[in-house]
Amino acid sequence: MMDLPIAIIIAVAAFIVGAAAAGFICFKMGIKHRIKTAEAQFESAEKESARIIEEANTKAEDRKKAALVEAKDEIYKMRSEAEKEIQRLKTETDRELKERRGELSRSERRLQQKEENLDKKTDKMERLEEQLHQKHKKADEKIAEAEQLKASQMDILERISGFTTEQAKEHLLSLMDSELSHEKAVKIAAYEQKLKDEEDELARKNISLAISRLAADTVSETAVSVVAIPNDEMKGRIIGREGRNIRALETLTGVDLIIDDTPEAITLSSFDQVRREIARISLERLIQDGRIHPARIEETVEKARKEVEQRIRQEGERAVMETNVNGLNHELVRLIGRLKYRTSYRQNVLSHSIEVAHLAGIMASELGVDEALARRAGLLHDIGKALDHEIEGSHVQIGVDVCRKYKESPEVIHAIEAHHGDVECRTVIAALVQAADAISAARPAARSENYENYIKRLEKLEEICCSYNGVEKSYAIQAGREVRIMIKPEAVSDDGMKVLARDIAKRIESEMDYPGQIKINLIRESRAVDYAK
Repeated sequence: MMDLPIAIIIAVAAFIVGAAAAGFICFKMGIKHRIKTAEAQFESAEKESARIIEEANTKAEDRKKAALVEAKDEIYKMRSEAEKEIQRLKTETDRELKERRGELSRSERRLQQKEENLDKKTDKMERLEEQLHQKHKKADEKIAEAEQLKASQMDILERISGFTTEQAKEHLLSLMDSELSHEKAVKIAAYEQKLKDEEDELARKNISLAISRLAADTVSETAVSVVAIPNDEMKGRIIGREGRNIRALETLTGVDLIIDDTPEAITLSSFDQVRREIARISLERLIQDGRIHPARIEETVEKARKEVEQRIRQEGERAVMETNVNGLNHELVRLIGRLKYRTSYRQNVLSHSIEVAHLAGIMASELGVDEALARRAGLLHDIGKALDHEIEGSHVQIGVDVCRKYKESPEVIHAIEAHHGDVECRTVIAALVQAADAISAARPAARSENYENYIKRLEKLEEICCSYNGVEKSYAIQAGREVRIMIKPEAVSDDGMKVLARDIAKRIESEMDYPGQIKINLIRESRAVDYAK
C-alpha cells in the first residue's frame, strides 16, 4: 500500500525531469536557428548597403558632371554679355567724345568771332575818342574866343554906362530885390489865405466825415429802475413782517424801494447807478428764489455786488476790444468798466469815451497821424471820472495821475490834460481828442445840466455825512429828501447819535442849497456772530 504513492511520485518526478531536459534541448536548438537566420540577414543587409552606396556614388558623379557643364555654360553666357556691354559702352563713349569735340570746336569758333568783334569795337572806340578829342580842342578854342569877345563887350558897356561890373551887379540886384520883395509879400499873403481856407475846409470835412461815419446813439441814464414781479402778493413778501425785509434791502443797498399801486412792478430809486444795479439784481433773484428774509437778503446782495464787479471788468474789456486798444494795464481796464455806471450831464461816460475814441481815430486816419494812439487817448480821456467820487480833484487831474501811475505814454497823458483846455494843445492827438470830446458832447439831448447838478447835490450830501467819525456808510434816498447813515456801534453811543444827527443837520443847512427838507436817519446796529462746530 505504501509503495504505490511513492511510485506515483517517482513517476511524476521522472516525467518532470524529462520534460525539462527536452525543453532545454529544444530551446538550445531554437537559439542556434535564430543565430543562423540573423547572420544571413546581416550578410544580405551588407550587400544591399554596398549596392546603395555604389548607386549613390554613381548618381553623385553624374550630377557633378552635369553641374560642371551648367557652370561652364553660365560662365560662357556671362562672358558673352560682358563683352557685349563693353562693346556698347565703348560705342557710347566714342559717340560722346565725338559730340564733345564738335561742341568744343563750335565754342572755339564762337570765341574767335567774339574776339574779332571786340577788336573791331576797340578800333571804333579809338576812332571815336580821337574825334571827341578834336571836338574838345575846337570847343576850347571857341570858348577862348567867346571870353575875349565878352571881355571886349564888357569894356564897351563899362565905358557907355559909366558903371564897373560890380557896380552894375549891385544896381541890378537892388532893382530886383525891391520888385521881388513886393511880389513875395503878395504871394505870401495869398498863400497864407489859401492855406487857411484849405485848413478850415479840411477840418470841416474831417469832422463831418467822422460824425457821419460814427452813427452812435446818445445814451441817457435815469435815476430809477423798474423790477417786474409775478403778482401783487409778492409786494407783501418783499415788505416782510413789520417791514423788516424792505428795511434790510434798503439798508444794505442804499436804494429806495417804492412799492405803490403800480401793478406787478416795484420801482428802485437811487442816483448811484452801481447801487441801483446791485439792488435790481438782488431783488430779481430774491423774487425768483422765493426765500425772502433778512439773512437771505444779505447773502443775495453780497453775491450781486460781486457780480456787478465782474460786469464792470467785462464792460472794460468790451470797450477795449470795441475800440481796438491794446496793451492797457488791467487796472485801467477795470476803471474803464466803472464808467458804465457813471453819467456826466445824463450822458453815459463809457459810451461817450468809446464814441470819442472812434471819432479821434477816424479824424487821425484822415490826417495821416497815429490812429491807434488817437483811439487810446480818446478812450482814456475821461478815466478820472471813475474815481472822482473817491479822490479829491478834477477828473482831468485824477486821470492824468492815474495814467502816469500805470506808465501811459506822454502823448496820451497830454491829451487827457488838454481835452478841456486846461493846458494848451501841443500835439495833433491832443487837438483831435479835444475836438472829438466836443463833438460827442454837442449831440442833441446828449447832456443835461439839471441832472448833473442833482447828482452833485446828492453826492455832496453823502460826502458831508461820511466825513464824521463813527459813520460807516451813508445813502441818499428819496431823491435827496432822506439820508440813511450807518453808525459804528462801538464808536457812537445811543446818546451820541442824537448829537451827531443834530451836527449833521446843521452842517447840511449851512453848506447846501436844496428844496424842502432832508430827513437824517441814523441807524445803529450791534451784531454778534459765532459758529457751532
